[in-house]
Amino acid sequence: MTESKQADVFIVGAGIAGLMAARELARRGAQVLVVEQDEAVGGRLATRHLGPGRADSGAQFFTAREAEFQAWVDRWLDAGLVYEWSRGWSDGSLGTTPATGHPRYAVRGGMQALATHLAAGLPVQTGTRIVSIVPDGAGWLARDAGGSAYHAPALILTPPVPVALGLLDPDAAALAPSDHAILTHIDYTPCLSGLFWMNGDMRLPEPGAVQRPNATITWIADNRRKGISPDATLVTIHAGPDYSRQYWDRSDTEALNALASALQLFKDYRTEIVQSRLDRWRYATPIGIYRERCLKASDLPPLIFAGDAFGGPRVEGAALSGLAAAEHAASRA
Repeated sequence: MTESKQADVFIVGAGIAGLMAARELARRGAQVLVVEQDEAVGGRLATRHLGPGRADSGAQFFTAREAEFQAWVDRWLDAGLVYEWSRGWSDGSLGTTPATGHPRYAVRGGMQALATHLAAGLPVQTGTRIVSIVPDGAGWLARDAGGSAYHAPALILTPPVPVALGLLDPDAAALAPSDHAILTHIDYTPCLSGLFWMNGDMRLPEPGAVQRPNATITWIADNRRKGISPDATLVTIHAGPDYSRQYWDRSDTEALNALASALQLFKDYRTEIVQSRLDRWRYATPIGIYRERCLKASDLPPLIFAGDAFGGPRVEGAALSGLAAAEHAASRA
């Protein structure tokens, strides 16, 4: 049976940008509704279970460079939700891990636990795929794949920009040429993420991770030593953009075999793979980032684009973008 729901602000996407926007708007007394096409919140704050362990598949850690976000992080630290994992990573060739001074924070239980914490008490509807959005008088009308309707004076779109643009009816919700140019300039690089359950220990440098930003394999991390997988050694491997494109359309087995080759340097001959899993992150890292923290569409009912492609990438950028979107939506809803 189809439904019709109303809110002051309708938010598409329950990643950190959408959830931070929702929390701030709810704090201000606005009625919000967040919808997410996946069955769980988090987006790239994704933690997977494999055998008796768990591993972060998308975002691996976060930093706080700005005071506004640091204030949130401090509250999470006080609550015991997050902890400092490291202040730098080895590239695998050094005897010691260099420290750059910026704490790298991880989340107890995995990165997705942060999204679950932010979603607590909010009206979040998962497993809901929005298929169309059109202006509706002074506001917006969205419909999901099941035909249910959602009405709101203000709309915040937090999916990757190409996905967000695909939700808008191009005739009924035509963007101003300047807005369209900004949004279509934003692109993303892909990332193949391999998760490997190992039957023995790994010999990764302290604190259990290697980062090589310009290499074929950009990231290798032992989630047990990270502190989120006490019952099993699960290793996360990220491929760089070019390597991810090379194997994107290959089978999971082919892609995982390619990623697994990076394990050879950090295991002894007795340690073998018990089970593996592949995640394909089509919109892993934004490029062509818009300098402002969000974009307010011109000549349309209140419509705000937000996410890690606005103001700065990474978890911090997405969080601050969500807070900025909430500020604009609160004043226009």
